[in-house]
Amino acid sequence: MNPPAKDLYSVLESSPMHKLLVRSNALQQLSRPLVFALMLANGLVTALVWGAFNETNIAILAGGLTFLASAGNWLALWLLPRAGRSYGPDQPSALALMLIFTGLALVLAILNAPLWLLALLNALITLAAIYATWIEPFRLGVTRETLDISTGDPAVTSGASVRLLHIGDIHVEHLTQRERQLNQLIEQLQPDVIVFTGDFVNLSYNEDARSHAEIRQLIGGWQAPLGVYCISGTPTVEPPALVASLVRGIPQITLLTNRWVTLNTPAGKLHIAGMVTTHDMDEDRRALANLAADFPESGIRLLLSHSPDLAPEAAAVGFDLYLCGHTHGGQLRVPILGAILSASHYGRRFVMGRYRLNEMTLYTTRGVGMEGLGAPRARFLCPPEIVLWEIVAKKQIQKP
Repeated sequence: MNPPAKDLYSVLESSPMHKLLVRSNALQQLSRPLVFALMLANGLVTALVWGAFNETNIAILAGGLTFLASAGNWLALWLLPRAGRSYGPDQPSALALMLIFTGLALVLAILNAPLWLLALLNALITLAAIYATWIEPFRLGVTRETLDISTGDPAVTSGASVRLLHIGDIHVEHLTQRERQLNQLIEQLQPDVIVFTGDFVNLSYNEDARSHAEIRQLIGGWQAPLGVYCISGTPTVEPPALVASLVRGIPQITLLTNRWVTLNTPAGKLHIAGMVTTHDMDEDRRALANLAADFPESGIRLLLSHSPDLAPEAAAVGFDLYLCGHTHGGQLRVPILGAILSASHYGRRFVMGRYRLNEMTLYTTRGVGMEGLGAPRARFLCPPEIVLWEIVAKKQIQKP
């Protein structure tokens, strides 16, 4: 027997990442005078520690730099919703940055580093934070991919193709420049078919009526000759009933809930399986097995799943293409090491981009939006993307 939905929510809400998001979000409830006092106190601690290794005037300047860097970044975060850029909490990220500035200052004091180095590093961190919150989240780009495939249909002309646009994780709070750019790109690209792999709404706004209305306004503009096909995302972010209400009455959008749909395209039959991802691996494997029971013998077999966690099983079934998101590419990445965190059961193995598993192609999109609750509304070295696929029919090989 399948576990009830409330059990699945319980599993997700007890995960370490969800607990971290909830606890960090609680910092927004601290009074602003208290947060300001904490920043002053950290500046004072910095000055006292620097005073043990330097002259008094140098120590005062070090404390002042630490306080100003913390307060300045808090101001930049506070301005984001007022400028219509993003609508997350400012205090969790401001306090995290404060700890970074203070920790850096204390380490440099112990190392007897010069004051100019503290000023330089503070400036670099501030510039990175501003870039990650004000600029990169709005650098929405188009990634172009090609998939050559034999459909098994001799009637299909070699070289015929279908243009499929993959969108993931829009996580709408309120409509911003990013969402407007998304619809402009869709209109420019003119795809034959659009697929969406879940998470329409931001977790912080999944009970916000204005957000729901704006999501409907946004996706109501998605148009493609062969239709728009979507699946739901993480149940704690968007319960299935919410997703159904978001797409209800939008004629060009079809919600796939553990079922197949077949499209006739110039490249042959495109069979799309859309599954509900619960993130309970046993439950999701059962859903995949049920879809596999009706597996088409020929044509292009595409699986839409919210996360990459069933990729090995889908490859074993025989899917040609597996499209997903959920990980956001890590959202915050550092040089060489890559993603800091990943919400996948496989960690960073399938965190973003294109992979090959047996005969199946997997693509995990970085998505469009960002995490909710106490997570920073930030992207670093991980800009948002939509992915335009050109699926090309290969020449059919005639058997002797």
